[in-house]
This record gives sequence, C-alpha cells and structure tokens, in this order.
Amino acid sequence: MANIPSDAEFGILTVLWRCGPSTVREVHQALAKGTGYTSTLKQMQVMHEKGLLLRSERYRSHLYEAGITRAEAQARFAGELMHRIFEGSARDLVLGALTAQRASAEDLEEIGRMFDRFERKRKSR
Repeated sequence: MANIPSDAEFGILTVLWRCGPSTVREVHQALAKGTGYTSTLKQMQVMHEKGLLLRSERYRSHLYEAGITRAEAQARFAGELMHRIFEGSARDLVLGALTAQRASAEDLEEIGRMFDRFERKRKSR
C-alpha cells in the first residue's frame, strides 16, 4: 500500500485542490504558516519525487498541481487507518467515525444511499 500523505503534505494538496495549479509562492502564501518559503519549496519538491505532485514550467516558474485526487488521498488514508487502527475492520472504522463526531441527518441519509449503491454493485459482480 502506498504511504499516505503527511499532515504537511495534506495541507499543500488541499491548497492545490482548492486553487488548482499554482507556483510554490502561491501555495506558500495560501498556507500562511510561520515556516519559510524554502521549507515549502523543499516539501513540494519531495512531494513531486513521491508522485504526489505534478510539475510543469510556466514563464520560468514551476507550476505544481496535485498528482492525486482528493478521493484518492481519502481512500489511501481510510485504508491505512482501517488496517493500522481498526485491524482491517471496515465496520469498526465506520462505527468509530460515526461515534467520534455526530453526523447530521443529511449525512446519515447519504451514507445509507452509499451503502445501498455499494451493496447493489457488489451483488451484480
């Protein structure tokens, strides 16, 4: 299983998912953290090497974009969490999430619809 992004990497990915392709300076400004520009640059270079970011050149500036979608990152994180913390039990992962934070009625209805779609897809295989 591929490693899940760290908290710092999730922060950078979140900026890119929200803003689209951006320069290091644009990402650094959006993060508005106390770290220096060179720290953001190095982190983004490492993420590019790991395949988490794609890089192209625009007017002699490197332009970065997310190399994975938000859904892919969430699936990686959920899978890793399920295996490491919940001993591979999807049931315990879902119950843990639902008891950790109160879900709205709308969220619970959508979760029910998602379970129904998943079950229909599983039966049709």
